[in-house]
Amino acid sequence: MQKAYKLQGKHRHYDWGGKTFLPNLMGVENVNHLPYAEYWMGAHALAASTIQTPDGEKDLAQLIKEQPAQWLGKDIATKFKTLPYLYKILDVQEMLSIQVHPSKENAVIGFKAEEAKDISIDAANRNYKDENHKPEVMVALSDFWLLHGFLAPAILEERLNSYSYLKPLLNEFKGGSYQHLYSYFMQLPMEASDAILKPLLEEAAEAVARGAVTKKDPHFWAHKYYADGIPAKNIDKGIFSIYILNIVNIPKYQGIFQGAGILHAYLEGQNIELMANSDNVLRGGLTPKHVDVKELIQHVSFVPTYPLILKGEKLNTQEVNYPCPVPDFGLTKIALNRGEDYTITTYSLELLLVMEGEVVIEDIAYKAGDTALLTPNTMVKLKAKLQALLFKAYVPK
Repeated sequence: MQKAYKLQGKHRHYDWGGKTFLPNLMGVENVNHLPYAEYWMGAHALAASTIQTPDGEKDLAQLIKEQPAQWLGKDIATKFKTLPYLYKILDVQEMLSIQVHPSKENAVIGFKAEEAKDISIDAANRNYKDENHKPEVMVALSDFWLLHGFLAPAILEERLNSYSYLKPLLNEFKGGSYQHLYSYFMQLPMEASDAILKPLLEEAAEAVARGAVTKKDPHFWAHKYYADGIPAKNIDKGIFSIYILNIVNIPKYQGIFQGAGILHAYLEGQNIELMANSDNVLRGGLTPKHVDVKELIQHVSFVPTYPLILKGEKLNTQEVNYPCPVPDFGLTKIALNRGEDYTITTYSLELLLVMEGEVVIEDIAYKAGDTALLTPNTMVKLKAKLQALLFKAYVPK
């Protein structure tokens, strides 16, 4: 068994993705002008990666299934049965859905309930695709914007009070009840929510037109979602979340962790995302996909969120760690000068993504956009042919 294999991930062409960032990184010619939204690296059943072996390309999920202890490491194979994380690169050109991820316990309950109802796993109205939780960490590859959890009580009251069309909702937030406020609005009849959102969006369009708002202002993002025109009716209720959640700006190479229950949405930019190996997403709007408000409300953490930006903690002069409070995954950034060596001693199956420069691993060159799979319980030496920047996904001890 080799110490390292070149891995080929899978592109996902969702409508919200950009058309140049990922093709440029991977050296792919986008002749059909497709949106390249995500690049998946891992063993998820929906889009498992392949690795280059002396016997040709092999499916990673199948290799793990056939020899879990060999590919994952004995302890991880026993605990998780499969690769416990999914590694991605995202290019967010248009905002993603307002969403929340269930806890492990609730994912098991929800999955079994939908199985009992005989809902097809690929049905449009399916909420639970597996029995796993989906905590995630992201590190920005550009100036990145997202919605992340509810505003602090005083700030939320000020926000509602500052927009005349939202001011009546202060009555629903008395005593700081996030659950009552959110549930009340999301379950309003469409005619009633339209009466609030339509003039609010018209106000947003006017403010953007005269240059009165920046990306820190909810009007900017509300207008961006409906930049092609405000509907006369049936306005997406997800717009409301833009006004009551934290708008967070993540500088390049800094990050944020999002656990179960955090209502969130990516707004704009490119990032690396590492998550538990799951596709469980409960959506609350800003998407043509299935929205199940009743189910969503059961899983949202209705408390204020105070965003904690991860700047990275130095492990040594070349590697920094982004703390992740879960057993499923860990993420580090490795920066090497030209000609420098670096040794990685693996515990788990580790995925090493090259974002900049070029490195040689076990006599094979990896350039920007390439990913190396490092096998567990081995010592792997890297040498930077050019100044290089890499991100490593792994399972912590």
